[in-house]
Amino acid sequence: MLPAGGCSAAETTIKLGNTAPYSGPASAYGTIARAEAAYFQMLNDQGGINGRKIDFLTLDDAYSPAKTVEQTRKLVEQDDVLAMFSSVGTAPNISVQKYLNARRIPQVFVSSGATRWNDPEHFPWTVGFNPTYELEGRLYAQFILQTRPNAKIAVIAPNEDAGKDYVRGFKAGLGEHVDQLVSETTYLTADPTIDSQMVTMRESGADVFFAEATPKFAAQAIKKAASMGWKPLIILPSVSNSFSAVLEPAGIENAIGVVTGLYLKDPNDVRWADDAALKDWLAWMRKYQPNASTGDLYNVQGYTAAQIMALVLQNCGDDLSRDNIIKQATALNGVTMPMLLPGIRIYTDPHNVTPIRQIQMARFDGKSWVLFGDVLGEK
Repeated sequence: MLPAGGCSAAETTIKLGNTAPYSGPASAYGTIARAEAAYFQMLNDQGGINGRKIDFLTLDDAYSPAKTVEQTRKLVEQDDVLAMFSSVGTAPNISVQKYLNARRIPQVFVSSGATRWNDPEHFPWTVGFNPTYELEGRLYAQFILQTRPNAKIAVIAPNEDAGKDYVRGFKAGLGEHVDQLVSETTYLTADPTIDSQMVTMRESGADVFFAEATPKFAAQAIKKAASMGWKPLIILPSVSNSFSAVLEPAGIENAIGVVTGLYLKDPNDVRWADDAALKDWLAWMRKYQPNASTGDLYNVQGYTAAQIMALVLQNCGDDLSRDNIIKQATALNGVTMPMLLPGIRIYTDPHNVTPIRQIQMARFDGKSWVLFGDVLGEK
């Protein structure tokens, strides 16, 4: 029996657990965990962290909460991981949040922007990663009102907590202009298509479309809009702005003009051609992920999340207790990371455990996301 907050990690290894959808309707997100595994492999080749190697155990949950529970229990109770790191998805992580907190297992840098990851009072062992969906939704609404004050707006979102967070923030951002939302619809992750919802939104007369969808459905939305001749301004959430997972399947020509919020450097953007951080990232990709797409922002996200986790572990020194993992993960004050956009920093404290709280708007020009405007959000 371990003492509360303790761990049984061997002196020579640090065992981290992870679940990700390597299969199923959200399999595009599996890229994030593959990138994290590759980054930890690089660290291990360099001697690890404070003399310890990272043992990164990542299991497929197919984006199914029931499978997430099964795989997480295996990682905790059989593999005895020190912490769960960057598990993917809102519904999957919700399914294990109470379990992990009850067992005092760190659930750190959750790969999702659900608002509930920032609730240290009720879930002190959970730390988020992405900007909260509520914040992001609010910023998109404010962007619309500033640039298209008379817009008629349509929104689609998954019928789950993530979608509800985005829509709540989006409506809060619209404020007294919420009546400009002329069509609001949802989908289920298990649905084959969103064709009928797309027809409904087109018929609403909307000229701005917030496609708050996971990659498969975001790609469908862009493609269907083009095939129907519907040409609204399309806004994609940060969780679905991957070049290779969304824009290419949608048809590059169909995606021109789409906007999104970024917090990571887009490897396709020529502005970073001479950037030392991008050159380092590309060299890492060539060596550790030679068959992965350099156009996929999820590879940048996995790389960055793993770097932040490595910093937390480094800051733990020789005290690799679970208590200290949480202490260090919630004490990041203005940390910069090479592939974060300039001006965007990592902040956490015991009362606000959302590390990334800023985005910058970008427009797809057929080749890359082109940044415009100022960094938006809060510190």
